[in-house]
Amino acid sequence: MSRRVWTCIRLGGAALTLAVLVWRLGTGPFLDGIRTIDARALVAALLLAALTTLCCAWRWKIVARGLGIDLPLRSAVAAYYRSQFLNVTLPGGVVGDVHRGVSHGRDVNDVGRGLRAVAWERSAGQFVQAILTVIVLLALPSPVRSAMPLVAIAAVVVVVGLVLVVRARRTGGSSPLARVRRAAAGDIHDGLLARKAWLGIAIASALALIGYAATFMIAARTAGATAGPSRMLPIALLVMLAMVLPSIGGWGPREGVTAWAFGAAGLGADLGVATAVVYGVMLLVASLPGAAVLVVAWFHRARSPERAEASLPWRVPAGVRPDGAPHA
Repeated sequence: MSRRVWTCIRLGGAALTLAVLVWRLGTGPFLDGIRTIDARALVAALLLAALTTLCCAWRWKIVARGLGIDLPLRSAVAAYYRSQFLNVTLPGGVVGDVHRGVSHGRDVNDVGRGLRAVAWERSAGQFVQAILTVIVLLALPSPVRSAMPLVAIAAVVVVVGLVLVVRARRTGGSSPLARVRRAAAGDIHDGLLARKAWLGIAIASALALIGYAATFMIAARTAGATAGPSRMLPIALLVMLAMVLPSIGGWGPREGVTAWAFGAAGLGADLGVATAVVYGVMLLVASLPGAAVLVVAWFHRARSPERAEASLPWRVPAGVRPDGAPHA
């Protein structure tokens, strides 16, 4: 399957989700969500985004250091803001991450390693997110609580599998699969599970997830939800998981899962869609510092024309897939 066809399928799925929601619920919930947004919610989004972005940038710095490439925290924060803005404004939801990896790789003269650092950083964040989500969903009532024991078993199997991959790092073999396995195991061992890395990655990922969940619960309250934190937190974490799916600038799966989760929890699918809309707008506003980073970079490119083409966010080196690591 060609890259173009796969991209069309991914974006088509997100568009179809939105179309089904409009067909079943009408445009009212979407408009209600926009009407309820207020300045307090947007200010809260900006403040929480500062926390989550700093944590994610710190996680990226730790992983990059483990892979042997330098990344100052200040540069990491700026690049992360830029990638978030691109992710929520361009189709696919991952263009910003690919650009972040390519730009950093060019800065250190190793694009492959730069992309790997971003991919492992995002994967580590999603792994911690999945583990914490399983724990919360086991402890608190949610629409998926009956299935959680099986999910927990699957999570244990995945963890055991990762351990076996890392332990197999030094096994022989010269086949392409063996080389890929050794490279992946080496990256995991050095970039994620090193003594000075794993704890920082876990803490940064947990704090970032708390920030995103708090933003969602503020969005729900802004949209009119009155349920307590013990009911909203599981829903928030389910929505966070859905946001790793292909989307149109973040829109599509988020609204579909939120509508389903609210409906299954007895809160109403309409309120779920309104909450998702508020949350989407809050994320967009929270990413606006990334637009400032892009403007500053544009002025720098204007002064250095020879770097302009190489720095464009939609330019990806030959052989690099544009569907990099998904959003956490």
